[in-house]
Amino acid sequence: MANPERNKKILLDMVKQPSNDHCADCGAPEPDWASYKLGVFVCVNCSGTHRDLPAISRIKSIRLDFWDDSLVEFMKTRGNAAANAFYEKCVPPFYYRPQEKDCVVLKDQWIRAKYERREFTGENNSLQQGYSSGLYEGILWKKGKDNKQFLKRRFLLSETDFTLRYFTKEDSKKPKAVISMKDLNAVFQPEKIGHAHGLQISYLEEERTRNLFVYHDNSQEIVSCFNAIRATRFAYLKKVDPNARDSDLVPLITRSSIKEGYMEKTGPTQWEPFKKRWFIFNLSDRKLSYFKTSLDALELGAVFIGTEGHGYSVREGQPKGSRSGRWRFGVTLETPDRQFVFLCDQEQDQREWIEAFKLVIAQPMLPQHYNTEANMRRMKK
Repeated sequence: MANPERNKKILLDMVKQPSNDHCADCGAPEPDWASYKLGVFVCVNCSGTHRDLPAISRIKSIRLDFWDDSLVEFMKTRGNAAANAFYEKCVPPFYYRPQEKDCVVLKDQWIRAKYERREFTGENNSLQQGYSSGLYEGILWKKGKDNKQFLKRRFLLSETDFTLRYFTKEDSKKPKAVISMKDLNAVFQPEKIGHAHGLQISYLEEERTRNLFVYHDNSQEIVSCFNAIRATRFAYLKKVDPNARDSDLVPLITRSSIKEGYMEKTGPTQWEPFKKRWFIFNLSDRKLSYFKTSLDALELGAVFIGTEGHGYSVREGQPKGSRSGRWRFGVTLETPDRQFVFLCDQEQDQREWIEAFKLVIAQPMLPQHYNTEANMRRMKK
């Protein structure tokens, strides 16, 4: 007869072992659940997708559920390291591996790709053709330029010339836009876009950031599109720097912002009325971009953030004698060209923005950052 306390102790000891102490799928620490069909330890969030795959995975709590001796013995012969060595054997370097804080659709499709479709075991490489063939074509819902309505648009991604094109009609031959892989970025933004599969595609147009907001109702299709973009970006980066290691290029494929949100902003004299703007701050290019709203297509302006040694600093509050706004938690940013004053609605936002600015200011500038700074100054003249 099974001894519940003994089996619970065995499982709790197992989950403390290296590789088992993080979720097998998203890397979240201290997983409390396990699949007794796959032999992996997973977090509560990933366990939800596993429950949706009863033919592939069966989930139990390692603390609350009853474990039969045979199931515990099975877990002892498996574990996250052994399972991932099999199920992740052939993951392409460009393929995005979700982390704990990533959106649901990324983690859901990663788990399904690993265990349900077995795309990375090496058994059938044709399963990766949807995102690794060098060509992607599909219909996505894209937000209209001047309204909130989403319209169907045909997208064509090609590794041949490293471009992403989109067309206003399915049978159009002339694209509405041709986007180079050079400065393209893609990141999931479900909350901002208002759809669980919402994807934001950004690129530079005459040195100003332009955004496309798209989605597809099929979760596998939108994640395949995302990874096809990553595959093409990766191929572009390898062409630009053929001697670079994959591990150095992968972080450059797509980049998430370190902070986004609304702040109020005043003008250079600090007596202009404060205006509410949506700000996006990226570590990769050290650029603070601002837009009228969170779903605006074209950037209104941007501020480059250098290092302390180059005259950049940030502090809490706003200068004495400056105009007040509707919000009251101030952030003062010093740059060599001018002083910027921002106001936050909440003290927590103020702290987070200051921490984000300090993080970037403390990072040494790379050669490409000097080029970005020079280009931005030239645009302002």
